[in-house]
Amino acid sequence: MSSHNTPVIYYAADSDLELEQILALQQINLPKSISQEESKDQGFVTVEHDFPLLSSMNASAPQIIASAEGKVVGYALVMLERFSAKIPVLIPMFKMLSTLSYQGKSLLEYRYYVMGQVCVDKAFRGKGLFDGMYHEQRRQLSGEYDFVVTEVATRNTRSMRAHERVGFETIHIYTDADHGEEWAIILWNWK
Repeated sequence: MSSHNTPVIYYAADSDLELEQILALQQINLPKSISQEESKDQGFVTVEHDFPLLSSMNASAPQIIASAEGKVVGYALVMLERFSAKIPVLIPMFKMLSTLSYQGKSLLEYRYYVMGQVCVDKAFRGKGLFDGMYHEQRRQLSGEYDFVVTEVATRNTRSMRAHERVGFETIHIYTDADHGEEWAIILWNWK
């Protein structure tokens, strides 16, 4: 599918086929599927979901997709805290969030969710899909939440720049003791 003038629409995934397409797009953007050079230049996704987990996540919060000609070409996953135990790599982040403050208040005093993962098909990068999915999330969820928070590996410079462009700000930086990876905790305040 050519991305040149293909119209893209944004909405919450509502079929098993769309969830399967999310997982397929995720697979080709994991570090194991791309070169180090491509991961540095184009970014990468870290967490690998399975269908039962993604289906449960979708049943409890809208998982926003970008669709072109009926095919998922981008996704932005909402990760509610109750799913953190299903993805062990995220448990430390959720624990850390419970210790952080923002604007003089504990994060626990706010209503927020975690951006579980955001990814755009290679053929559609640089066309505003990242921003479009985040703005659709805000449109659908800002009545229920004060902000969205996530963490990005600081070496994933493409992702860091894209999040800053949307409106995210860094509230904390730490180094993962197990792997030596430096992470930025970032949030986008909707109030």
